[in-house]
Amino acid sequence: MIVKTTVNQTVIELVCGDITQEETDAIVNAANSRLAGGAGVDGAIHRAGGPAIMAECRKIGGCPTGEAVITTGGNLKARFVIHTVGPVYRGGGKGEAGLLASAYQNSLNLARKKGLASLSFPAISCGVYGYPLREAASLALSTCVAFAKNHPELRHIRHVLFDQRTYDIFAQELKKITP
Repeated sequence: MIVKTTVNQTVIELVCGDITQEETDAIVNAANSRLAGGAGVDGAIHRAGGPAIMAECRKIGGCPTGEAVITTGGNLKARFVIHTVGPVYRGGGKGEAGLLASAYQNSLNLARKKGLASLSFPAISCGVYGYPLREAASLALSTCVAFAKNHPELRHIRHVLFDQRTYDIFAQELKKITP
């Protein structure tokens, strides 16, 4: 099942699937601040993309929470990987919402600066970082919708969600944000 909406000239789409199989210009990696690979989405992207991604990550050195950096896509179908670091959820009173919105915003800005037309996101911070799913979905989608209103050059934004529950919550939140 696919839910999609068009904002300005950008298609925003939700799919349930494997982000390592995406054919968009870039995929977003929910990275750690050391860019060291890890579990979940991060580990899957590094395994599927091969050693070229890690080699570039080592050269970059790290990425602060809320920021984003870009590397090759290695062996992936996507040409690039945008690595962003979402916040670890610590109850919501430690600036997590701003940091999560920044992770999405800075990923979108980097895609635009690189002239990319399409981008696929995972559910950043929703795995081991413990961000509440509904709140994360609302922040992710509202950030992407606001971006699309002002930047039509990014034609396709996909949210590739790892299970049906996550997909359903993102779909509910998208309906609240867009008519």
